[in-house]
Amino acid sequence: MGMPHTAERWTAEMVRALPDDRNRYEVIDGELLVTPAPSAPHQRAVSLMLFRLMTYLQGQTWAEVLTSPADISFHEDMLVQPDLFVVPIGPDRRRGRHWTDIRALLLAIEVLSPSTARADRQAKRRLYQREGVGEYWIVDLDARVVERWRPADERPEIVSGMLTWRPEAAAAPFELDLVEFFDEILRETVG
Repeated sequence: MGMPHTAERWTAEMVRALPDDRNRYEVIDGELLVTPAPSAPHQRAVSLMLFRLMTYLQGQTWAEVLTSPADISFHEDMLVQPDLFVVPIGPDRRRGRHWTDIRALLLAIEVLSPSTARADRQAKRRLYQREGVGEYWIVDLDARVVERWRPADERPEIVSGMLTWRPEAAAAPFELDLVEFFDEILRETVG
């Protein structure tokens, strides 16, 4: 049986004990965040970004891209499930077998939803900056922009054209034409 929703200070262990009810549970600094299933455009954005990042990282031995559901937890009072995230692969080229093996993120990506916008822009952004995540992208489908945050930023870089990411270990940058990206996601279908 899961923990009651009245806990004063949540832990990652308490969240893991909750029953699967199709909601996404996260905890940041002991505060429980609950979000419903995402919309179809949200999932299209996640899928397309995943495809693009997988293509970019194909054959690379320094990182891999993963998606949620995931239990990323660096502290007992923290557990997040970024929509997409890039994790480093160690010098021994071994990938983690368990979520607890992930101790750092090179990139975290959240696609905004009405129910997650506040947490994504505030609590998660502060957490990712505090934890030294290389970059944090907030994909805003309505505004057709990506808000790019780095650990020391006080304000985001707003990107609406070409989004370029150059991880330290990369020989070539990841480039994403955001106009094309948003057009593909938000294209209306007839039928």
